[in-house]
Amino acid sequence: MDKTYDSANVFARILRGEVPCTRVYEDGYALAFPDIAPRAPAHILVIPKGPYTDVADFSARATAAEIEGFWRAVAKVAQEQGLDAFRLIANTGAAAGQEVGHFHVHLLAGRPLGPMVSGAL
Repeated sequence: MDKTYDSANVFARILRGEVPCTRVYEDGYALAFPDIAPRAPAHILVIPKGPYTDVADFSARATAAEIEGFWRAVAKVAQEQGLDAFRLIANTGAAAGQEVGHFHVHLLAGRPLGPMVSGAL
Protein backbone atom coordinates (compact mmCIF):
# COMPACT_ATOMS: atom_id res chain seq x y z
CA MET A 1 0.00 0.00 0.00
CA ASP A 2 1.28 3.45 -0.87
CA LYS A 3 2.31 5.22 2.35
CA THR A 4 1.00 8.57 1.07
CA TYR A 5 -2.19 9.45 2.90
CA ASP A 6 -5.18 9.71 0.57
CA SER A 7 -7.58 12.32 1.97
CA ALA A 8 -10.32 10.93 -0.29
CA ASN A 9 -10.40 7.55 1.51
CA VAL A 10 -13.74 6.58 3.00
CA PHE A 11 -12.63 7.03 6.63
CA ALA A 12 -11.36 10.55 5.92
CA ARG A 13 -14.70 11.27 4.28
CA ILE A 14 -16.54 9.88 7.32
CA LEU A 15 -14.46 12.11 9.60
CA ARG A 16 -15.38 15.15 7.49
CA GLY A 17 -19.09 14.22 7.61
CA GLU A 18 -19.29 13.52 3.87
CA VAL A 19 -20.19 9.85 4.39
CA PRO A 20 -22.63 8.93 7.15
CA CYS A 21 -21.89 6.35 9.82
CA THR A 22 -23.56 5.12 12.99
CA ARG A 23 -21.29 6.54 15.67
CA VAL A 24 -20.96 4.37 18.76
CA TYR A 25 -18.19 6.52 20.26
CA GLU A 26 -16.43 9.77 19.49
CA ASP A 27 -14.01 12.03 21.31
CA GLY A 28 -11.20 14.36 20.31
CA TYR A 29 -8.92 11.47 19.31
CA ALA A 30 -11.06 8.71 17.85
CA LEU A 31 -14.31 7.75 16.16
CA ALA A 32 -15.91 4.30 16.41
CA PHE A 33 -18.66 2.81 14.28
CA PRO A 34 -19.91 -0.64 13.22
CA ASP A 35 -18.20 -2.25 10.22
CA ILE A 36 -20.52 -2.33 7.17
CA ALA A 37 -19.47 -5.94 6.45
CA PRO A 38 -19.29 -7.47 9.95
CA ARG A 39 -17.24 -10.64 10.48
CA ALA A 40 -18.61 -11.24 13.99
CA PRO A 41 -21.80 -10.32 15.87
CA ALA A 42 -19.93 -7.30 17.23
CA HIS A 43 -17.54 -5.74 14.70
CA ILE A 44 -16.61 -2.16 15.45
CA LEU A 45 -14.01 -0.04 13.71
CA VAL A 46 -12.06 2.54 15.70
CA ILE A 47 -10.19 5.18 13.73
CA PRO A 48 -7.96 8.03 14.89
CA LYS A 49 -8.99 11.50 13.86
CA GLY A 50 -5.57 12.28 12.35
CA PRO A 51 -4.40 11.37 8.82
CA TYR A 52 -2.36 8.20 9.42
CA THR A 53 -2.04 5.41 6.85
CA ASP A 54 -1.33 2.50 9.19
CA VAL A 55 -0.10 1.60 12.67
CA ALA A 56 3.54 2.24 11.73
CA ASP A 57 2.70 5.73 10.44
CA PHE A 58 0.56 6.41 13.52
CA SER A 59 3.33 5.26 15.87
CA ALA A 60 5.93 7.39 14.07
CA ARG A 61 4.03 10.63 13.54
CA ALA A 62 1.20 10.92 16.07
CA THR A 63 1.74 12.94 19.22
CA ALA A 64 1.92 11.19 22.57
CA ALA A 65 -1.51 12.65 23.39
CA GLU A 66 -2.99 11.24 20.15
CA ILE A 67 -1.53 7.80 20.78
CA GLU A 68 -2.72 7.69 24.38
CA GLY A 69 -6.13 9.13 23.51
CA PHE A 70 -6.66 6.65 20.68
CA TRP A 71 -5.80 3.56 22.72
CA ARG A 72 -7.86 4.78 25.66
CA ALA A 73 -10.77 5.25 23.23
CA VAL A 74 -10.37 1.68 21.95
CA ALA A 75 -10.59 0.36 25.52
CA LYS A 76 -13.55 2.61 26.29
CA VAL A 77 -15.44 1.41 23.22
CA ALA A 78 -14.92 -2.22 24.23
CA GLN A 79 -16.11 -1.46 27.76
CA GLU A 80 -19.12 0.60 26.69
CA GLN A 81 -20.17 -2.06 24.17
CA GLY A 82 -19.95 -4.77 26.86
CA LEU A 83 -17.18 -6.66 25.07
CA ASP A 84 -15.63 -8.71 27.87
CA ALA A 85 -13.74 -10.92 25.41
CA PHE A 86 -12.72 -9.58 22.02
CA ARG A 87 -10.13 -9.70 19.29
CA LEU A 88 -8.35 -6.52 18.25
CA ILE A 89 -6.90 -6.44 14.72
CA ALA A 90 -4.95 -3.76 12.87
CA ASN A 91 -4.12 -4.80 9.30
CA THR A 92 -1.10 -3.04 7.79
CA GLY A 93 -0.66 -3.19 4.03
CA ALA A 94 -2.68 -4.83 1.28
CA ALA A 95 -1.02 -8.24 1.77
CA ALA A 96 -2.30 -8.22 5.38
CA GLY A 97 -5.83 -7.28 4.31
CA GLN A 98 -5.84 -3.51 4.86
CA GLU A 99 -8.52 -2.17 2.53
CA VAL A 100 -8.66 1.49 3.61
CA GLY A 101 -5.48 3.56 3.79
CA HIS A 102 -6.41 5.16 7.12
CA PHE A 103 -5.13 3.48 10.30
CA HIS A 104 -7.94 1.66 12.08
CA VAL A 105 -8.52 -1.24 14.40
CA HIS A 106 -11.24 -3.86 14.30
CA LEU A 107 -12.90 -4.90 17.56
CA LEU A 108 -14.50 -8.31 17.02
CA ALA A 109 -16.60 -10.16 19.59
CA GLY A 110 -19.88 -11.90 20.26
CA ARG A 111 -18.94 -15.50 19.46
CA PRO A 112 -15.91 -17.80 19.70
CA LEU A 113 -13.56 -16.47 17.03
CA GLY A 114 -11.41 -19.54 16.45
CA PRO A 115 -7.72 -19.53 15.61
CA MET A 116 -5.99 -16.25 14.93
CA VAL A 117 -4.80 -17.33 11.49
CA SER A 118 -6.27 -20.25 9.60
CA GLY A 119 -4.52 -22.40 7.04
CA ALA A 120 -0.99 -23.64 6.65
CA LEU A 121 1.86 -21.27 7.29
